[in-house]
Amino acid sequence: MNMNDANATTENKSLWTTVQVRHSALERNKRCLVAYLCSRMTKIKTLRWEFGSVLPLDVRELLSDDEYSWFSKYSTNLATYMRSIGQEIGYSGIDLTENLKPPKSLYIEVLCMVDYGKLELEDGDVIMLKKNSRHFLPTSE
Repeated sequence: MNMNDANATTENKSLWTTVQVRHSALERNKRCLVAYLCSRMTKIKTLRWEFGSVLPLDVRELLSDDEYSWFSKYSTNLATYMRSIGQEIGYSGIDLTENLKPPKSLYIEVLCMVDYGKLELEDGDVIMLKKNSRHFLPTSE
């Protein structure tokens, strides 16, 4: 029904306007709720990366049961993914939550406190680690 018809009554036009305003308000509220839920889920993901798989009690108390359930499932999925990384090349997994900030330098100075012997680096170089010797090694080593 087109409300611009000449035959439409004033009462029908008023009802049509009310329905449109109410529908717009409901759609706005729905968008606000979805944005709020998305924000909460993002914060819960951040908690997993900051605190690990076990939340402190004071933080846990701030989550609803459904949010904590979502956190547990997210934590399980993340742990499964981290275990699967590197299995093709023989690693048992990589902890992605270990170093969240990039290193300031690609190399780190190492001072040997004891005689360790030979150390083979990823690139195939072999270095001797003797007591009181200093080496600049890649941070990844």
